Amino acid sequence: MRIVIQRVTRASVSIAGSVHSHIGTGLLVLVGVEHGDTEADALWLADKTSALRIFNDEAGVMNRSVKDIDGQVLAVSQFTLTASTRKGNRPSYIRAADHSLAVPLYEAYCERVSVQLGKPTAQGVFGADMQVELVNDGPVTIIVDSKLRE
Repeated sequence: MRIVIQRVTRASVSIAGSVHSHIGTGLLVLVGVEHGDTEADALWLADKTSALRIFNDEAGVMNRSVKDIDGQVLAVSQFTLTASTRKGNRPSYIRAADHSLAVPLYEAYCERVSVQLGKPTAQGVFGADMQVELVNDGPVTIIVDSKLRE
């Protein structure tokens, strides 16, 4: 699994012109699931998301987590994170997991983040055509891949 974490002052997901979910200060997380990913990957990434120290402390040093600041998380499924661009100019998505694997792992990720933060994780709609708006704070954008954890 691969996630892209963006520190935001606000973010939202709209579907068909209506806001589906939104957050204030916190993290917008794009979540990509590949063939072979497991629940262990989802849980490790969720724990990393809630503990990653990318918010400023009183001294202006990135030393606080989203949990420390009582922030929010908006998680959006995004199969394009699995793209391979090695050959040609058209990305290949053959590494993307199908719905039967991707949906449960995305949901496990969201549930674990909710438990870690003690509040619901805002979500997009799996497989929907979504418009994501955000104000990236910093900007701070970090890519975390569960295959690179060891």
